[in-house]
Amino acid sequence: MRLIKSDTHIDFVSYGKYAIVFSVLLILMSFVSFGFEKLTFGIDFTGGVIVEAGYPEAVELQNVRNALADGGYPGATVQHFGASDSVMIRLATDEGADTSAVSTQVMNALHAQNPDAQLRRVEFVGPQVGKELINKGALALLYTVIAILIYVIVRFHWKLASGAVVALVHDVLITLGVFSLFHLDFDLTVLAALLAVIGYSLNDTIVVYDRIRENFRRMRKATPTEVVNASINQTLSRTLMTSGTTILTLLALFFLGGEVIHGFATALLIGILIGTYSSIFVASALALRLKITSQDLFPPKEEDAEKAARVTR
Repeated sequence: MRLIKSDTHIDFVSYGKYAIVFSVLLILMSFVSFGFEKLTFGIDFTGGVIVEAGYPEAVELQNVRNALADGGYPGATVQHFGASDSVMIRLATDEGADTSAVSTQVMNALHAQNPDAQLRRVEFVGPQVGKELINKGALALLYTVIAILIYVIVRFHWKLASGAVVALVHDVLITLGVFSLFHLDFDLTVLAALLAVIGYSLNDTIVVYDRIRENFRRMRKATPTEVVNASINQTLSRTLMTSGTTILTLLALFFLGGEVIHGFATALLIGILIGTYSSIFVASALALRLKITSQDLFPPKEEDAEKAARVTR
């Protein structure tokens, strides 16, 4: 099955200047949003109390939210946990808050609406733990990017590695910018989604890079621009097919997966859309601007270089 013809000749490189403007605008939007809105960290990072409550039958989340709002917790995060008769409630509290007192107040609020509500679990996440998670999460992203840089340099060339890393940072910054702009909760599931986005985007980029290297060997008289354009066109059907099927799956998770997985699906949807765009317009375009040539990927052997030198004498 092919979404597009196999003999397409779209001049992607000529759209590079528009892609640069588009990417710069998105990244500027992200930084402006970071400066004014910042990220809305979830309880995983800020600390708070998690209360799990059970009901004898399915319960509407909005009813639980209304009960908590009447009980003095209008900002509580409520979601089903495993089944429609179980809810998980997340509350932001101050450091040193009495966990048992908070859980008692929460259950009093729930009992006012439904006396059959039962307390199943109470957990407290301290702010210090949240700060450590933020630091470790940032380090995980940094180490991942460094490892990818080394891998692509060893497998291809530093010019292609630079393009891949810039594309990955581009994808993560824009995804975070969207979360900041729309005040979406940033929790551990979103951090996991960002790491998945890095892996997905890199996979797409590596497919294009492999074709570029192959075409540099086959199209000896072609210019680097022609090789890059041909490579993107040849992998375009695969790229769109992979992204399209993944996005369909994520849309199912987004609409049907429930609140537990909503942030994860949202981050992946944004990341895959941006990652597909960057693998076509950002990664290879940057390598071209760094003057990638066939000699970079296939350096001439010493004896060939000596022969060439003797001929020119």
